[in-house]
Amino acid sequence: MLGGIERVLPRGVNFDISKQHLARDQHSEAHALTVDRSSAHRRAGNPASSGTHRMSSTDADTQGSQHGVARTARSRTEEQRQQDREKIQKYRALEDQVRKQIADNNYGPDTFQLTSKLLRLNPEYYTIWNARRRCLISGSLSRPSAGSSPSKESPSTSATDTPTASSAASLPSSSTETPQPPSPRTVGKSGTTPDQAKDADLIRAELSFTVPLLMEFPKCYWIWNYRLWILDRATERLDMSKARRIWEEELGLVSKMLTKDRRNFHAWGYRRHVVAQLESPVLNGQSLVEPEFEYTTRKIHDDLSNFSAWHNRSQLIARLLDERKADDDTRKAFLDKELDLVRDALNVGPEDQSLWYYHQFLVLNLADRAGSRQVAPNLTVDQRKSYIDREIADIKDLLEDYDDIKWIYEALIEYAVALNHLTGQAADSEYQTDLATWLTKLQELDPKRNGRWSDLQKELGLS
Repeated sequence: MLGGIERVLPRGVNFDISKQHLARDQHSEAHALTVDRSSAHRRAGNPASSGTHRMSSTDADTQGSQHGVARTARSRTEEQRQQDREKIQKYRALEDQVRKQIADNNYGPDTFQLTSKLLRLNPEYYTIWNARRRCLISGSLSRPSAGSSPSKESPSTSATDTPTASSAASLPSSSTETPQPPSPRTVGKSGTTPDQAKDADLIRAELSFTVPLLMEFPKCYWIWNYRLWILDRATERLDMSKARRIWEEELGLVSKMLTKDRRNFHAWGYRRHVVAQLESPVLNGQSLVEPEFEYTTRKIHDDLSNFSAWHNRSQLIARLLDERKADDDTRKAFLDKELDLVRDALNVGPEDQSLWYYHQFLVLNLADRAGSRQVAPNLTVDQRKSYIDREIADIKDLLEDYDDIKWIYEALIEYAVALNHLTGQAADSEYQTDLATWLTKLQELDPKRNGRWSDLQKELGLS
């Protein structure tokens, strides 16, 4: 009955648990451990508290070898261990309360309050987020009216509320529920129904509830996921102007999050989703491509190493030029400006992989005449060749001061090969000599990938 609910432990606790204690609820534990927890989601937060992973005292006292930090042992007193055991007991008592409520199909206010307590301790416990959704759907939120737009997803089918293997097993199937007919709506002087006013207050309260969690755990996927689900309820239940205002406030929040951590890829992905919603017809949206492109410019000037900002920029360019109705000369001028921008950055920090990513995007865009997202689609082959030759020459100049950076050699090889494909001609003897030299240097600088470089040598006929 409880097999679909994983047992997880809170953050910030060092674990010294006896085998007998670990064996509690063995059946549900075994079932939960069969569920794929998704390693990407585990990496988003503290591995110690994600999924069903349980730590021993040894795990807790020796953790720390992440992001180049050496793993060091930490001694703990018996008093500290006892304090941790007491924290675990309190946490599990709270967890058992929630599990019992769910098992009894009780999604009332008491269960809702219990989920608040548990999620404050462990926001990565995704089954409890699903239980919280069920509490809202079952009673707190009004039922959507019969005339709801079909473009607005129902709570049980929202894209951000896809049931997982464990949550689907623990929550009753929506197909067995009989929806109650909506009560007649009375409209006040402001044009807002009582149901809408109640829903608006609840939606804002839920968004407020998650803000402190998001500030403390900015890379916890499940908090971002839940906020999107709540925002979708705003689109579904509130009139357009009120829903749009909430989404606009969310864009402001994610901007603040990206000020705090400029390279949080969760926040960047979330921002793209929020912008897409604000541009949608459902919210009477208009294109935000210009301000978003300018936003990437500011973020890049703040931090040249902001890979996410460079990536976002690359995704906006084709649409930006289309919406500007840019002619060939304008597109060429735009390309020149972007190449100047990233070239100047590379002269400052050639060891930065994020800069090479964007430079590669521009150069390979030139080399791919058939691509659907061309920056300057009407350039001739000779013009494209001239561009790539110039970029290769500039990169060669970098070798005078930076001959030990592998990204330089990778770029030179990739662009030389792309140039050959563009022109349909084999590399001349000078390029062949250069390619052999660059590959030899790569084998020296990046020996872990010697197999790759050897294969490339054979592919290019250099071995």
